[in-house]
Amino acid sequence: MSLLVVGLSHRSAPVSVLERASLAADTQAKLLQDTLAAEPATEAAVLATCNRIELYADVDKFHAGVAELSTLLAQHSGVGLDELTPYLYVHYEDRAVHHLFSVACGLDSMVVGEGQILGQIKDALARGQELHTAGRLLNDLFQQALRVGKRAHSETGIDRAGQSLVTFGLQQLAAGADPGLWARGKRALVIGAGSMSSLAAATLARTGVAEIAVANRTRARADRLVEILRQGDDTTVRARAVEMSAVGDELTRADIVVSCTGSTGLVLTADALADALGTTLDAPAETPAVALAPIPAPADVDQHAAWVENGSATSAPQAPAAPAAAPRRVTLPAQSAGPVKLALLDLAMPRDIDGAAHRIDGVRLVDIESLADASADAPMAADVDQVRTIVADEVAAFGAAQRAAHVAPTVVALRTMAADVVAGEITRLDGRLPDLDEKQRAEITQTVRRVVDKLLHAPTVRVKQLASEPGGAGYADALRELFDLDPQTVAAVSRADLNDPNRGRS
Repeated sequence: MSLLVVGLSHRSAPVSVLERASLAADTQAKLLQDTLAAEPATEAAVLATCNRIELYADVDKFHAGVAELSTLLAQHSGVGLDELTPYLYVHYEDRAVHHLFSVACGLDSMVVGEGQILGQIKDALARGQELHTAGRLLNDLFQQALRVGKRAHSETGIDRAGQSLVTFGLQQLAAGADPGLWARGKRALVIGAGSMSSLAAATLARTGVAEIAVANRTRARADRLVEILRQGDDTTVRARAVEMSAVGDELTRADIVVSCTGSTGLVLTADALADALGTTLDAPAETPAVALAPIPAPADVDQHAAWVENGSATSAPQAPAAPAAAPRRVTLPAQSAGPVKLALLDLAMPRDIDGAAHRIDGVRLVDIESLADASADAPMAADVDQVRTIVADEVAAFGAAQRAAHVAPTVVALRTMAADVVAGEITRLDGRLPDLDEKQRAEITQTVRRVVDKLLHAPTVRVKQLASEPGGAGYADALRELFDLDPQTVAAVSRADLNDPNRGRS
């Protein structure tokens, strides 16, 4: 079996496609169940965040696995396969491991170095465990990814290179001013009480806003977040929970609004925002198209398959040079001029706030799409290179451990067979020499066991060492063949290991 990941992110797809392809929690569960029901996959996990959707699976066939996972992503996201395919990327075996470890360290995030992704990876693993779709491979993989991410943050200064999406968003709202000075004394409305909204509320409180109102569809969660804010040692913010039905009234008092809900539709329409400010929408202005650099076409599935067939699946494939393309021409909406009366930060995917809000006089809107544009020019820290070295080392270590684990059931089955042989011979000895006393019998038994252990020690240790190297899986096959081990016995050992309730838990 081999690890395969098929996905799309802010690096491969425009935000408009990511927005349409976003998966609700119940849809993610159905996707996992359907993936496991598909023939090529025996394990599955989905990592879905505001800027990425990735499906991980343990498959026995590469081509069939890519086709099946791509089709399932299209079916459950509601985006047609033909439209989705150009934006999909595929990673296989060691490259898939490298990709997840890079994601865990924040190297693949919209804001490099941000640590929120670790919580999202943990949630993805918990979901796979709860639905019993994550087996031995994905448990090991995601647990290791969490350790690698924590190591990168503790051993390097990657935190200096990155920041949370919330902090970055507030910087964009401040438009060059110090976010602390800009936000100090303002009144904020936070819509949603999930992890991102909670982080936004805590960040606003530390920044120095005077008041935070929290609105959520489930009032109990809003109350809980408010209680946390009130108990914070580093803030004196006034916090209160409000009903979602009161959001319209709260808009008339707020200076800053942060929204991040799981809603599939708009939470704040442009008309509602205009009403709150006592104004109207400006007519759409003709904005000249802006020429941007061409985006190289992502390598397609067939090209990736060629890399795999050529034996380079475990090394980073180099995409072929894309043909020269004309610059993209896109229309960028202009924010209204004049003083900002209401600053809006939309961190949801799909979006919570109507994009037409930028046409309201006195409104500044920052959303995932504008954050993606702004982060493209963010400076990279020197620590990024150190994190990349950590990732490379950890990928090699993970591969070695997985290959060594592959031979472990065979070694256990060999030692079990040897123990059975010793037991059988001792029983036969009892029949031939019934007059042996217990001390003599015990000494003979111990001697025979020592001889067998010494004979097996060197080959089993060596086969584990060899199995940890690339291509080492063949040594397990050789061991089974040389000692005529029962395949069912080896499989039984593997199943026992897989069903260990303590495996994959941290």
